[in-house]
Amino acid sequence: MENGISTVVFDFGGVLIDWNPRYLYRKLLRDEPEVEWFLANICTSEWNAQQDAGRSMREACELLVAEHPEHEEMIRAYYDRWEEMIAGPIDGTVEILRRLRETPVGLYGLTNWSAETFPVARQKFEFLNWFDGIVVSGEIRMIKPDPAIFHHLIESFDIVPEQSVFIDDSSPNVETARSIGFRGIHFEDPDQLRRALEQHGIHLNDDND
Repeated sequence: MENGISTVVFDFGGVLIDWNPRYLYRKLLRDEPEVEWFLANICTSEWNAQQDAGRSMREACELLVAEHPEHEEMIRAYYDRWEEMIAGPIDGTVEILRRLRETPVGLYGLTNWSAETFPVARQKFEFLNWFDGIVVSGEIRMIKPDPAIFHHLIESFDIVPEQSVFIDDSSPNVETARSIGFRGIHFEDPDQLRRALEQHGIHLNDDND
């Protein structure tokens, strides 16, 4: 392709899949301030990241319940009702992915995701089967933005970073990718992504073209 791009690498949550624990806890807690307090102080993003890095859901919940027994019901809901955190696909990005399948580029996924919950997402979303390869952090016990997980991706699929675009909604992840040689796109929304891809020489056809 133009500019020598041979590969596009996608993050999943926040880019292709609308996942947010608030979708669940807005059903369970009284108001938005209580939801925000709970996610900032009990089931935190740092706690969730440990599962993305390979810790089991069972161990994670037992440790947190022991620390905060007064919140046991809400803690256990995090994984008992985990699917309710998924609103659905981000349709505009899925359409971009579909268009990319019509081009010569290789398509890969690099996601911070629990090894236990990712199979649920894979069954739920057919487009996760469109990739030539996927690295799931929880399966290999590495996690973005650690450079090691990027090198694992590179070595597993013979990816040339300088010929690859990496898309993620996390700035630290994009910065790490860029430091390794990837052309990084900090995802904001599908329209911005399409424009950014065009800047890298990837032009997507529309149905009426």
